[in-house]
Amino acid sequence: MNHYGKALVVMGFFALTACQSASKPETAAVAQDPESDLCGASQYQDYVGKPLSSVNSQRFDHQVRAIPYNSAVTMDFKLNRLNFMADKSGNISRVYCG
Repeated sequence: MNHYGKALVVMGFFALTACQSASKPETAAVAQDPESDLCGASQYQDYVGKPLSSVNSQRFDHQVRAIPYNSAVTMDFKLNRLNFMADKSGNISRVYCG
């Protein structure tokens, strides 16, 4: 095999290794940035998996927005607003600030 053939094999190897996807880090292992958690969303992560209606009976210190699946919401971004997003089955799938 000549030098061009070896170089082609090495380049093919590098091209294939570049296609590998990186593994996702665990969300529990990721440290929360205090500036992006002004609404305290990290304190309400235990709501994930519960029905969206469970938010209605609670009192919160911050402005709260319950977002049903596939509903229209305003695009304004408020760091101190707590958002509860629901999935197709009506359970909370994400809690975040914004």
